[in-house]
Amino acid sequence: MSVEGIEKPLQFHYANNLLESLEAQDVQVHYECRDGYCGACRTDLIEGEVAYLQEPMAWINQGEILPCCCVPKTPLKLKLKG
Repeated sequence: MSVEGIEKPLQFHYANNLLESLEAQDVQVHYECRDGYCGACRTDLIEGEVAYLQEPMAWINQGEILPCCCVPKTPLKLKLKG
């Protein structure tokens, strides 16, 4: 897993979701609800595929994911917003 602008290699630590795994590796992702309702953690998915643990309630565009409610299915390349 990689995040644009972050040089260190990242791995998905089997946390509850992608957001928690990123936080455990000191990657700062803006969030509010942590449940897929608000969309604040919206992140661009450059490469890879995720599986949603629960269907997000917030609107997401094609090529975006909500890390608070998904896990990686394949290796990911992400671009954080903001």
